[in-house]
Amino acid sequence: MAKISVEIPDELLADLDEHVGDDKKFVNRSDAVRSSIRKNLDILDEIDKRHNRLVDDE
Repeated sequence: MAKISVEIPDELLADLDEHVGDDKKFVNRSDAVRSSIRKNLDILDEIDKRHNRLVDDE
């Protein structure tokens, strides 16, 4: 798995941290970021599908 580095504003990171930890939605920050990216890409695919811009994988 590749590792990347990103800069995130403190207020966004603080908001993210409210959802990370024991008994919360995400086990760690990496899990939260991966999940967010997947959801965003799914949303973009749906938009592309509605506009007939989605290319079929073959």
